[in-house]
Amino acid sequence: MAVYHRSREMSPSMLAKRILVAAVLIPIAFLVITLGGVLYNACVVGIMGLSAWEYARLFNSGGYQPAGVLLIGGTVLLVLGRAWNGFESSAPILALLLMASMAYHLIAFEGGRQLAGADFGITLSGALYVGWLGAYLISLRSLPQGEWWVLLALPSVWLVDTGAYFAGTRLGRHKLSPRLSPNKTWEGVAGGALSSIIGTALLAAAYQTWVGLPVSPVHGALLGAILALLTPLGDLGESMIKRQAGAKDSGNLLPGHGGVFDRIDSWLWAAALSYYLISWLVLS
Repeated sequence: MAVYHRSREMSPSMLAKRILVAAVLIPIAFLVITLGGVLYNACVVGIMGLSAWEYARLFNSGGYQPAGVLLIGGTVLLVLGRAWNGFESSAPILALLLMASMAYHLIAFEGGRQLAGADFGITLSGALYVGWLGAYLISLRSLPQGEWWVLLALPSVWLVDTGAYFAGTRLGRHKLSPRLSPNKTWEGVAGGALSSIIGTALLAAAYQTWVGLPVSPVHGALLGAILALLTPLGDLGESMIKRQAGAKDSGNLLPGHGGVFDRIDSWLWAAALSYYLISWLVLS
């Protein structure tokens, strides 16, 4: 949820809510990530399932009717399949989802639903975007010493958020996306990138020393730079959906943060990007 590039500061009460929620959730997240196993997988399934539900609700409010049971069910199946046997089950799950979604929306069209074709696209896009990308949190944790890779990737995104917020509120002048998100600035992007590059390099050095993680500060800086430049697209993509739906947030489950989808919009990109960057550049 990248509300951090803004040229105007959020209200003190809003900032206090965000800090309080983060103070509660971060230790829980650290515990779940380090324990791994069924608990971690179940949390990822739950988070992605809630995000898929919010995704469907956003389009519902915009007048569309995606098949909620298939959107949410497909998301959950894709994540569960990744936890069960990696990528092996992905093909049959995707085939089943494609055919079931088409059948559902064909029936809806025969019943008089004129936008059934668009609804079909939304059903599939939601399951793939949230479920397929979200499942990379499972893949990342499944790498050797996977808990530390997750604890390198996600803090990198949080560093982007923090650095961009403070740089944007104090120095922000040049708008990043005037139509889509007019309060985000290029100064915020630069601040987020600097924060992520330095912070992720320091984390990499610490993990290399403390737990023998096979990563150098250079690798950390590169990961931080790529995530800083690309993960904001996840936030902007969610903003596009919310603008079309006329919604400020995807939900209100997390005070000061909005919904679950608001919170993980950048995680989806970070998980997939980190999995491949770490696999190709570090572990290959």
